[in-house]
Amino acid sequence: MSTTTDASTGSPASPSAAPAPSPAPANHRDTPRPHPDRPAPRRGSAWQVRFALLCLVWGFSFLFIKLGTEGFAPLQVTLGRVAFGALVLLVFLVVKRERLPRSARTWGHLTVAAFLLNSLPFSLFAYAELTIPSTLASICNATSPLWGMLLSIVALSEDRPSRRRVAGLGLGFLGVLTVLGAWQGFSGVDLTGTAMALGASLSYPIGWIYVRRTLARDEHSHLAMSSTQLLLATLQLAVVTALFTPMPTAFPLVPVLAVFGLGALGTGVAFLLQYGMVAEVGPTTAQMVTYFIPVIATAAGVALLDEHLTWNTPVGALIVLAGAALTQSKPRTP
Repeated sequence: MSTTTDASTGSPASPSAAPAPSPAPANHRDTPRPHPDRPAPRRGSAWQVRFALLCLVWGFSFLFIKLGTEGFAPLQVTLGRVAFGALVLLVFLVVKRERLPRSARTWGHLTVAAFLLNSLPFSLFAYAELTIPSTLASICNATSPLWGMLLSIVALSEDRPSRRRVAGLGLGFLGVLTVLGAWQGFSGVDLTGTAMALGASLSYPIGWIYVRRTLARDEHSHLAMSSTQLLLATLQLAVVTALFTPMPTAFPLVPVLAVFGLGALGTGVAFLLQYGMVAEVGPTTAQMVTYFIPVIATAAGVALLDEHLTWNTPVGALIVLAGAALTQSKPRTP
């Protein structure tokens, strides 16, 4: 799934499920600027429609992953996801008559970004959902801002967290322990699958810190950069999938549709929705999508997959989201 970045932490505003995410580095050239002699454009209701659709698409992405792994190997699900997402973006790239970057340096850095922001986290989530519910995977995904906050303290020397944001970090990880039922010795929770999901959410801020340090000033458009990134992720996963998984012998309808929806909607169309929303209302409002994804994913998992829900899951999820919100808060300026 596509994401925007928090300017202070470099962490994704909306983790890819969803995540997700296949983002491109922020570029000031992509943001429409009003002409000095013209009034600024008024905000319509279009961004609210994008917001709702984005919440639904990314919220259902975890359900799509679960359904996809019922018919295909996790690497095959991930390969289909990035391939269909790349196809959608390439169609829009052609329609807008834009070109892919030509610089070898840009392609090199995007290769690393594709691994950290797409190939690795998408694969980890797919493997994780073999053993954990989609609801738990979505909550693990929501910890990405917490990891971003923690990493930014170490990696970004200019970022000095306030007490409120540090408190949010502690609160968020307390929420994770609540979701996992730490007081019960983590009984009933597959620790390997959970560790994979948490590792996927950690991969996003690592990737964004790398992007911020290497590609933040690149002059190519979001669409061109993201298309290239997904193409590179598709190439990476095509090689790995061919080496480590056998060719599927059947193509059941529901898993095929789930993989198509995960890629075309949850990765390709989601980027276009979010890009339009960020351009209209800014990244601060757009990043609020993050806090609705676990709610929708949990509702979808319980209603459509009959996943069991205990009291500590929603309570812990609320604590995680509250902590994540605090880590994204900004100090007041006089």
